[in-house]
Amino acid sequence: MAVALAAGVLLTASTLSIGEADTAGVPRWTRFEKSLESTVEYANPLQEAGLTVVFTSPQGKVSKVHGFWDGGRAWRVRFAPDQVGRWTWKTTCSDTGNEGLHGQSGEFACIAPAGKGRFAEHGPIRISSDDRSFVHDDGAPFFLLADTAWNGALLSTEDEWRTYVRTRVGQGFSAVQFVTTQWRAAPDGDLTKALAYTGTERISINPAFFQRLDEKVAALNRAGVLAVPVMLWAINGGSNPQVNPGVSLPEDQAVLLARYMVARWGANQVAWILGGDADYRGTKAAKWKRIGRAVFGDIAHAPVTMHPGGMQWVWQEFADQDWYGFVGYQSGHGDDDKTLRWQIDGPPAVDWTKRPYRPFVNLEPCYENHVAYQSRKAITAEQVRRAMYWSLLHTPAAGVTYGGHGVWGWDDGTRPPTDHPGSGVPLPWQQSLAMPGAMQMRHLAQYFTSIDFGRLRPAPEAVVNQPGREEPRRFIAAARTDRHDLLVLYVPEDRAVDVKADMLPPSPRASWFNPRTGEISVAEAEEAAGALRFRTPSEGDWILQFVAHGKQSKY
Repeated sequence: MAVALAAGVLLTASTLSIGEADTAGVPRWTRFEKSLESTVEYANPLQEAGLTVVFTSPQGKVSKVHGFWDGGRAWRVRFAPDQVGRWTWKTTCSDTGNEGLHGQSGEFACIAPAGKGRFAEHGPIRISSDDRSFVHDDGAPFFLLADTAWNGALLSTEDEWRTYVRTRVGQGFSAVQFVTTQWRAAPDGDLTKALAYTGTERISINPAFFQRLDEKVAALNRAGVLAVPVMLWAINGGSNPQVNPGVSLPEDQAVLLARYMVARWGANQVAWILGGDADYRGTKAAKWKRIGRAVFGDIAHAPVTMHPGGMQWVWQEFADQDWYGFVGYQSGHGDDDKTLRWQIDGPPAVDWTKRPYRPFVNLEPCYENHVAYQSRKAITAEQVRRAMYWSLLHTPAAGVTYGGHGVWGWDDGTRPPTDHPGSGVPLPWQQSLAMPGAMQMRHLAQYFTSIDFGRLRPAPEAVVNQPGREEPRRFIAAARTDRHDLLVLYVPEDRAVDVKADMLPPSPRASWFNPRTGEISVAEAEEAAGALRFRTPSEGDWILQFVAHGKQSKY
């Protein structure tokens, strides 16, 4: 019996642009946009003028956003209202003599939400009240199943991007992570069109670059998919500011660049990754704390995280930062016992109990078909599933990210990515979209959106005679809800699992869920020395689930 997808995937009004029509009604949670014309032609607008706008809600709540330059004398302000009623706005320009930008004001009416789909019906995402997972503005749960499309938004045509988004929606994805600066390669080989900015000490923005990405962000949102831009990619050792802005740009310029992106897409349905794939531990964290405070400290914003290097843990460095909304990490692309042990009992599995609480998300488990660091063999769909289900059950479940070799680099299948020569020759991105692990993500999404995933807490003590102590690849992950009415175990390869009877919900209903097919079957128990033994229906990985008697099930 298949499990139904929990959320609609169409969004009809997520990026409504009002422009000059301030009197038109703006549906709640959709985008109000105001165009302004500067009376001054700046040589470098990013450096010479700053525009802020204060919006006041019908109940008097004040929200501040930044405006942004969009070429020539055009400036724009984008804002998503969250209350129905009359809103007012007023601008402030750092160049007070600019009559087109300074002291402008107006009002608009926010009306009831319109359209179908997860964001139109439930609003943007935020951190849950218990700080463990993600929810929509109206409190509806949001399960973050992201895809890694680092280079995809940069290199794809609009038609290709639509194909990509349509495919991933059909596979159950709810979010996409992508890079928003000139990271690796240029569209059509034309570097002059690809540069997000030029310069180092005083950068100049290229609006055409970001205008091209506007449609990519909008296409995701229209499909009910959260956009997750990496703002300042900062791979270790990078010295080229045109490729690694997070490492190479002066701090004040990194702030301007990141703030520009927030101004441009902050009214869309987004979550932010401030810095990507670098070491943010110890003394290196101080710079990024300052950047984060400068970009997000005085504005309302979507959840923000960092994307540290493989098996690097930065929760302690950023736990005191108000702007840092969730803990991102990557277990990486290794397959030796040391790597597997980090995944099952490393810092994430320990620190989830520490305050202040945050959602934990593995932003980069092993990529399907990527060559593993130690064995030098291509990573299989089985290894991908294992890393993802482990990630969701060894910390409170909030979300996880899939990655497909060939998709993240937007490759043509002729050679490895130029900066990852040892990663293996991928399939072309079109074929990589349909790799077995990618297709099986639909079942992962179906399963977790069919249970109260936000209430799951790790419960490794439920497993008797844990096989993972001897062989980490066999580790059986377990989690149960805070009210003990649901217990979930992921069994990677053993044909039988012994479960402590006193960990079961009252009068439980036991079932197997097949993560490869989505099929469900009844689980039968055998007595086993004070525990209950359950034998898997066949070889391969399985989820064993126990639901309390009388609890409603969605499948």
